[in-house]
Amino acid sequence: MRAAQYSGEHRIVVNEVEAPAPASGEVQIRVAYTGICGTDLHVLHGSMDARVDVPQAIGHEMSGTVESVGDGVTAFAAGDKVTVMPLDWCGTCPACKAGNSHICQNLNFVGIDSPGSLQELWNVREDLVVPLPASLSLEHAALVEPLAVACHDVARSRLTEGETAVVIGGGPIGQLIALVAAATGATVYVIEPNPERRALAERLGARTIDPTTSDAVAIIEEATGSAGADVVFEVAGVAVTALTAVDYAKVRGRVVLVAIHPNPVPINLHRVFWRELELLGARVYVRADFERAIELLASGAVPADDLITSVVGLSETQSAFDQLSGAAAMKILVNVQEG
Repeated sequence: MRAAQYSGEHRIVVNEVEAPAPASGEVQIRVAYTGICGTDLHVLHGSMDARVDVPQAIGHEMSGTVESVGDGVTAFAAGDKVTVMPLDWCGTCPACKAGNSHICQNLNFVGIDSPGSLQELWNVREDLVVPLPASLSLEHAALVEPLAVACHDVARSRLTEGETAVVIGGGPIGQLIALVAAATGATVYVIEPNPERRALAERLGARTIDPTTSDAVAIIEEATGSAGADVVFEVAGVAVTALTAVDYAKVRGRVVLVAIHPNPVPINLHRVFWRELELLGARVYVRADFERAIELLASGAVPADDLITSVVGLSETQSAFDQLSGAAAMKILVNVQEG
């Protein structure tokens, strides 16, 4: 079978590899689509070389159908539509014992710390496999994992109907957070300098602000009667947005830190103190977030076609990574069985 493998030095190479039969307790998935995300770009750029066993197939945003099952597997059968929740936790660390296994202190993030879905056949432990409704297309289902991230972020924020949410950053996760927040019944503002991303957010129903030409804080204060937003999501991942995220929040508002900041950045702690703000970290997801994401996609509440920029064949995986680096593209999917 073919696999698109990270081989180091900023390269993805498609190789012929062996396709082992599923072991006991495993499900063999014929991967249909794999989405490329910011974490995959970090892998390509060498930032996670300590975690990736080169050469290795990466990828974790996926959909597919069950090809076969190993001994003891009872929940799935050949032909079932599935996706994968790519978190393999130890079950014994303090985080797991406290009920927070999704952020296990020894977490194996499948697709980084172990082989991922950019391969035609992928063997995955049964408990990581998530069933999909027959009505949901496999192309759309490739968005379940990133949408689950957004569902988790909104759940962490405790956002409720009638509240105001500010999303700083209109990239793929920012757009998905805006959609989940809107589905919750909130009024949503997306702050984004890129005109294409602002236009997409507007088409998807959010109100947008260009921070390069407008005083975004003043606009939010005016819209909320000088109160500020109930919830602020920092999704841009740059130092200045982390510093100023608290400026949008009302007294006792919640600021959710979604983006990965690989290095320490300053934050306005005086504002946190003065307004009694909550700072909340949000990382990955739990099973309920996956189920909520599937529900939103299946119902059409999240318009998947508007978020998928393009679909390429497996042989074009390197060019898809190159296209995403520094571009305004939303989501590029790899059709693993074609190209």
